[in-house]
Amino acid sequence: MITTSDVSRDVAAAARSFGAFPDALAAANDLALNYLRTLDDRPVGRAATVAEMVAALDEPLPETGCPPADAVAEWFHRAEPGIVASSGPRFFGFVHGGTTPAALAGDWLASALDQNAGLWAMSPAAAQTELTVLRWLKELFGLPPHWEGAVTSGATMANLVGLAAARQWAGRRLGFDPAQDGLGGHPAIPIVSSSEIHASAVKALGTLGFGRGAIHRVAATGGVIDLAAFDRTLADIRGPVIVVGNAGEVNTGAFDDLNALADRCAAHPGGAWLHVDGAFGLFAAASPRFAHLTRGAERADSVASDAHKWLNVPYDGGFAFVRDGDSLRAAFDATGSYLAAAPGAGYNPLSHVPEMSRRFRALSFWCALRADGRNGYRSMVERCVDNARSFADWIEGTPELELLAPAHLNIVCFRFHPTGVPAVGLDALNRDANAALQAGGDVFVSPTVWDGKAAIRAAFDNWATRPSDVERLCDAVARQLDHVSP
Repeated sequence: MITTSDVSRDVAAAARSFGAFPDALAAANDLALNYLRTLDDRPVGRAATVAEMVAALDEPLPETGCPPADAVAEWFHRAEPGIVASSGPRFFGFVHGGTTPAALAGDWLASALDQNAGLWAMSPAAAQTELTVLRWLKELFGLPPHWEGAVTSGATMANLVGLAAARQWAGRRLGFDPAQDGLGGHPAIPIVSSSEIHASAVKALGTLGFGRGAIHRVAATGGVIDLAAFDRTLADIRGPVIVVGNAGEVNTGAFDDLNALADRCAAHPGGAWLHVDGAFGLFAAASPRFAHLTRGAERADSVASDAHKWLNVPYDGGFAFVRDGDSLRAAFDATGSYLAAAPGAGYNPLSHVPEMSRRFRALSFWCALRADGRNGYRSMVERCVDNARSFADWIEGTPELELLAPAHLNIVCFRFHPTGVPAVGLDALNRDANAALQAGGDVFVSPTVWDGKAAIRAAFDNWATRPSDVERLCDAVARQLDHVSP
């Protein structure tokens, strides 16, 4: 039996819990603002070791608690040596974007509102915001307005969404329902892409049951699919096929000829679904200077992209668009008496993505797009590409540095090639140089392998990067060149 004193204790506990919000949020706000204010000066990374981070954070579960504000501050001070300033203007690794002020504010509000963006009934505000964001993005990229889609956790999940719809389409043509029946015992569904297919698309294909090893990989020259080789591969496939095109190869920023792929897919007798992985490259469509690179994306059957790259919203965020909404919903629709839509209910996002419950990611998208608009994103893309080309020009003009590929968009792939170092030692030298640049803390670049050579990659897609930050990158590379030269 519940007594009056029990109720009083519950009310008092709730009041104490609510009373902790101001101090906890103020502590987080102070820490966040100080972090943002110091991005220009703080090391981009400190190369923290596993032992250091274990010593800082790995301990038994506390027996007793502490004030929420103290918990937030304690974590930050313990973890700070391992915090990488990936949101700052001198982080050039892994094709990371930053976070615009509007996007960050929207993300904070989304956490406070804690909406479940799975069903219309769970949050009409979240569902309609997501629909609006998807329409705005289609307008930004010139994609057909009738395409359906969803906000995702990133390009990996966006690739999975588009390829799951493709799986449904191909299964129907072969006489079965992949989501209902599974793939076992049915004809294989061929996948064709270039040798430069991104790891996220490969991961998605493996997750969907196609098999990572089942991809027909066509040679790519300079990161661009060889169309003659693609023709030969396609000619050997009799039934339906799924084709994955790249809009922005990850090491060089090179683009497949999407119009040419679309032509061939349209002519394939067995039918072909064209999926475009445009994790960062799709944003070229936001600028009249670079939109030609994405021509043909509007003819695809599905398109995937990241938002935490060039949209510059917080991690994590991405989006997918699919021409055939029926195939998309067939892949992900969920049934259950507790999920029944009320009469007149609107968009149910869970019918378009793998998750049931979902974070309200679309709010940060909405705030970012509303604050900057079409012109702001056009300017951002062009500014980033100009930064990339400035750095690429400097690499080309600096003896003992080698530009390994043209800077097609916002990626610069290069390596150290000092005179007197034998070719056999260049790979190790470049791996060590990349590690030294990261450990130095002034800039962050990431390693890769291109054309069989160990290389270094610098990506430019942060809204806040200025020419002065590019100069600091050049200075850091020049200092490292002095160190490695014989």
